[in-house]
Amino acid sequence: MEPASANAAQLVVLLVLSVILLLFHILLQGFLATRELGSAWNAGPRDEERQPKNAAAGRARRASSNYQETYPAFIGLLLGLAFFGDPSGVGVAGAWTWLIARIVYIPLYLAGIPYIRSLAWLVSIVGLVVMMATLLF
Repeated sequence: MEPASANAAQLVVLLVLSVILLLFHILLQGFLATRELGSAWNAGPRDEERQPKNAAAGRARRASSNYQETYPAFIGLLLGLAFFGDPSGVGVAGAWTWLIARIVYIPLYLAGIPYIRSLAWLVSIVGLVVMMATLLF
């Protein structure tokens, strides 16, 4: 079966990179929480609702949650581009925009930089809108 999109290879790369970024979020969050709460907490059942007090650990958790909020939309739109095609490449550019903005978002959030962090989030949303518009028009 031949893929509908001439950009199929790029879409697969984007998919793989987005999963790597998801895993990075999970590992970063876990590392920072374990550094404060200890390996016994990490290996245990976590019945106690203990949250790390360290700002970086909390920011990593919130950045991960934020990523996971838009990630299903990205995957759905990426699948749409793969299925219906994107001969202009505009949808793929939107996908790259989303991914790059999400990568930039992490250090901005961890450093506690306001406004610019929000701008990176907004750019990622623009990437999703571009993907969506490509599929609609």
